[in-house]
Amino acid sequence: MDKFPAAPALIAACLLQGLPAAAAPYRPADAATVLERLPLKKTDERARLLAADRARLAAAPRDAALAFKVARAYYELAGEEGDPRYVGYAQAALAPWANDGDAPVDILYMQGKLLQWRHDYAPALALFGRVLQRDPGHYDTLSGRSAVLTVLADYAAARRDCEQMRAREAELYWTSCLAYIDGQTGQAAAAEQRMAGLLAAHPGMGPAGQLWLLTRLADLAARQGRPADAERHYRRALALGVTSQFLLANYGDFLIDEGRYAEAVTLLRDWVRSDVLLLRLTLAGQALGAPEFKGHAQTLRERFAAAALRGDTLHRQEESRFQLRVERNPARALELAVANWAIQREPYDARILLEAAVAAGRRDAAQPVLDWLAQSRHENPQLAKLAKSLAGNKP
Repeated sequence: MDKFPAAPALIAACLLQGLPAAAAPYRPADAATVLERLPLKKTDERARLLAADRARLAAAPRDAALAFKVARAYYELAGEEGDPRYVGYAQAALAPWANDGDAPVDILYMQGKLLQWRHDYAPALALFGRVLQRDPGHYDTLSGRSAVLTVLADYAAARRDCEQMRAREAELYWTSCLAYIDGQTGQAAAAEQRMAGLLAAHPGMGPAGQLWLLTRLADLAARQGRPADAERHYRRALALGVTSQFLLANYGDFLIDEGRYAEAVTLLRDWVRSDVLLLRLTLAGQALGAPEFKGHAQTLRERFAAAALRGDTLHRQEESRFQLRVERNPARALELAVANWAIQREPYDARILLEAAVAAGRRDAAQPVLDWLAQSRHENPQLAKLAKSLAGNKP
């Protein structure tokens, strides 16, 4: 269950944001089709159970409860490992209801989550709305819709969904939902205090919830000029032993911003399958002059080119950063950043657009982000510094 809103770009998202590899999710015609053996350990009990569920689903493809279970398992793996083929497996599990607007609400919800993963936010919201028309208290859908609305910077609507959750769930979930929005909208200190209080008050919270809160606490501490506290939160999150692109991407960015490039390379060197993490590994390797840098840069170059041929725009943020930092092409970086901002509007999306606009000398292109900063009252010294440096620039 998505009991914590995601955050994109990474995970999230985010749990929820764009993830890794070279190929767009492929939908096998038959859920039993074996495309490739993905790197799950044969001794892994989770993998064994999932394989058994897939075999059962192949024999009964319209078993909605089983299809939902399999799709959710693969969705979670996509978030952990960053391999889009897991999303393809999830889509295959839901294939019998691909065009069925009267599908069970859990199936519609999971279809929406897969669209969200691909950054197809408008159709995802439409599916979430359909679920909530039939089941206004469907908690996971309220959580998922709130996460998407936050990515789109529609904070008032996202907050309404958090309040709806308040009527259905214990303090932990709706409070974290509201606290995250507070942290984006000018109340960073209060949000940090609330999240820290939740972590202390719920010692039995599962690892996924702890990881979400600790990663958000690290971000809030870093934004408020306390890198030592941010480091402590990240280390505690890593100690949970949970595989998470969300955590790795956020911690990788923190290490790069702190100039700790060797540590970023150590953290990310085994994650070349993920575009999101390979981009960060490449940036850290570039700063170090590492011998692997050129190979990693070429891999990303090829993946972005392949994505362009497919019309896949999932990783515009990463490609913009790549164009700016590696290819030294601010005009192309700005073009990508502007297109990315039209789709999703989270703080790192704002940062890359501002950085590209500064490099290109184009204050006019950054105006939507400058407006967002003023309206949201988002507290981030890096963004404020970038915005200030644009003040004297003309179109």
